[in-house]
Amino acid sequence: MVRWEPGATDRLRVAALELYVEQGFEQTTVGEIAKSVGLTERTFFRHFADKKEVLFDGQDQLQQAFVDAIAAAPPGPPLSLIATALTEVTGFFPEERRTWSRQRHQVIQANQPLKERELLKLAGLTTAITEALRDRGIKDPAATLAAQTCVTVFSVAFRQWIADGETRSLADVSRDTLAEFKILALETAEP
Repeated sequence: MVRWEPGATDRLRVAALELYVEQGFEQTTVGEIAKSVGLTERTFFRHFADKKEVLFDGQDQLQQAFVDAIAAAPPGPPLSLIATALTEVTGFFPEERRTWSRQRHQVIQANQPLKERELLKLAGLTTAITEALRDRGIKDPAATLAAQTCVTVFSVAFRQWIADGETRSLADVSRDTLAEFKILALETAEP
């Protein structure tokens, strides 16, 4: 078996997702994933801590991208900072990644432990964004509210972006979703 062929991480990621979609997450073994791309189970574990991480391994980079975007954003109010961050991170999701993201979402939604892990990752993202906003001098509760808004807008926009029939870029969907949030906030500001 070829064990050190370049691109093993990506090949394992693609193979795992295909198997998860085809036969279910729980029914797929690490051995099956590795074998499907001509690698060993041991090689799989050199690339991923477990079979769940195949679906979540880019989260740290995404979180750092949000933090870096907020740190580099021009001075402004909290919503301006998160608008900049939302625009910057869309580069992680080019058009060619839409189908993969759609399938990933499908696999996660079909498995309660994966849904819980996704929520934990989003909670960690919220915490990191809150800290980045505080580092920019935004005080609480504004920093927490803005961070939670950022993650909510990102989540809603992402789900819209992967929806069947959606053709807009993630940047456009994010911008439209944030605009919708602002309208909603103004409409409900008065009791």
